[in-house]
Amino acid sequence: MRPNSQPPPPADARPGDFKTVKTLLPYLWPEGRGDLRLRVIISMVLLAGAKVMTVLVPVILKYTVDKLSLPSDEAALAINSWAGVPILLLLAYGAARIISLLFRELQGAIFARVGENAVREAALRTFEHLHKLSLRFHLDRQTGGLSRAIERGTRGIEFVIRIVLFNVAPTLLEIIMVAALLWGMLDAGFAIVTMLTIAVYVTWTVLITEWRNRFRRQMNENDSKAHTKAIDSLLNYETVKYFGNEEHEAKRFNQALVSYEEAAVKSKTSLSILNTGQGAIIAIGVTLVMLMAAKGVSDGTMTIGDFVLVNTFLLQLYLPLNFLGSVYREIKHSLTDMEAMFSLLSEEEEVTDKPSAPDINITGGKVVFDDVSFAYDPRRKVLDGVSFTIPAGNTVAVVGASGAGKSTLSRLLFRFYDATNGKIEIDGQDIRDVSQSSLRGAIGIVPQDTVLFNDTIYYNIAYGRTNASPAEVEQAARLAQIHDFVMSLPDGYQSVVGERGLKLSGGEKQRVAIARTILKRPNILVFDEATSALDTHTEKEIQKSLREVSAGHTTLVVAHRLSTVIDADEILVLGDGCVQERGTHNELLALGGHYSSMWQRQQDADRAMETLVQSGELGDGLAELGLKPT
Repeated sequence: MRPNSQPPPPADARPGDFKTVKTLLPYLWPEGRGDLRLRVIISMVLLAGAKVMTVLVPVILKYTVDKLSLPSDEAALAINSWAGVPILLLLAYGAARIISLLFRELQGAIFARVGENAVREAALRTFEHLHKLSLRFHLDRQTGGLSRAIERGTRGIEFVIRIVLFNVAPTLLEIIMVAALLWGMLDAGFAIVTMLTIAVYVTWTVLITEWRNRFRRQMNENDSKAHTKAIDSLLNYETVKYFGNEEHEAKRFNQALVSYEEAAVKSKTSLSILNTGQGAIIAIGVTLVMLMAAKGVSDGTMTIGDFVLVNTFLLQLYLPLNFLGSVYREIKHSLTDMEAMFSLLSEEEEVTDKPSAPDINITGGKVVFDDVSFAYDPRRKVLDGVSFTIPAGNTVAVVGASGAGKSTLSRLLFRFYDATNGKIEIDGQDIRDVSQSSLRGAIGIVPQDTVLFNDTIYYNIAYGRTNASPAEVEQAARLAQIHDFVMSLPDGYQSVVGERGLKLSGGEKQRVAIARTILKRPNILVFDEATSALDTHTEKEIQKSLREVSAGHTTLVVAHRLSTVIDADEILVLGDGCVQERGTHNELLALGGHYSSMWQRQQDADRAMETLVQSGELGDGLAELGLKPT
């Protein structure tokens, strides 16, 4: 049974911007990386130096203008002047601009490794955390939305690091220095008007951007929905074609795109309100300061150089400040994207190792399910007090109707979930007391639906033990009776299997899964309805391979077709969450209970199908439907 989907957290339950930034900071000051921390310190020193040089430029320009404003005879006698030209001041002006540029570029070059390392570490940590989350989480979530969240989150980190350190922080430092210089060199009024203008500008930008940010959230949500629908539809390409539902899929995709379009239009039209207010605030502030400076020159309390100083300072401040408006919007958008990625890190691991959990010690492979109960949803138990033992080297099969909880047994054995009650032991060790990695390393599985990576056959077999040699991979393929087929392909083991292995038939995929499990060399084997989706001929061949592979191994077989488990040492009949019958094939038939009834129904169905095939009626019936018997 699939667990119930959990609703997304409400907006007020999501981490805020402060928490998002707090989560990011450790990546910029990583523990144990003295080299990166040194780069951060050097970058901050260069940033301060660059801004000091930037602020000095208008000051040097002021004194240059004042020199040039002197009467010609005074200018000719001025020190460091040639023909009335203040050479040293002009050289200092050029040097200050060059040094400022040099410091900025050096900062970017030195800090680049810190920023890229932060992006990589954040993405890697999120990726690793997703693999640690339980199967319940991954059944509830949609892969397209997860990949989109990580993609946007890493882009957001890169943007915030680059802009905050190279634009926002330098601009704030420059504002403080300019205000101090205006206060000290001219008058407190200039500093007060400048700071008030900036304060009003920033307040307006923050308030309106916060209002607009809701549209960005809607855009992200609808973008993820559209992306998820597109991926889901393309992954199920054949199903779409089978039922001729291309138009239906296009409509579903378009509905998500329309929602995204509406949110995007609102976001862009509301931008006009923000830009208009920003422009008006800057215009008023500049006008007031220039009027004050002009009055000072007119009254003789200020020089032309002072007027130029004020004008240059304002230009230097308001140009990046104007850019700061759009930067703030992008920072808010990036923080929203980062929030979505970091929220994945806040997902709690349902199944965790105990502190210092030891590796499992396999001495024989005896498996014990002791009074195990489990429920995906507390309102409905899937397993209720299930107990059985698989002696080392024996094979136990579990049969039953669909939804009886057969596959849940293998999920609990792998610790994809923990039992609600009871315990599972391997060689006397509770699987909750050992490390998950060692537990899963001791178990191999051949599932019903073998999903392969979109890579080569070699890669998919070698996935069972990634450090295996080519000879070992080939030997595993021989044991799984797929080597000859692989060698018949034009590219041999380098043949790409396609998305989810769709280029291979069901039997071929199962043999790849068997080879992968053989290569893993597990102590315990699980066959989870490994042949139920195959035709009769292929099923018999795969069953032969499975018997050879499982010889001498502790084996749990989950099966639907009873004919595949008649040789098991013990057969359990699962129903209503508990073991209804147990015994060998012959013992269960003699019992005349559930197993016997299931066996009789399957035998009757097989005989009826055989009769139809022999009489030709099956072919006639299929022909009426436009189909051919296989």
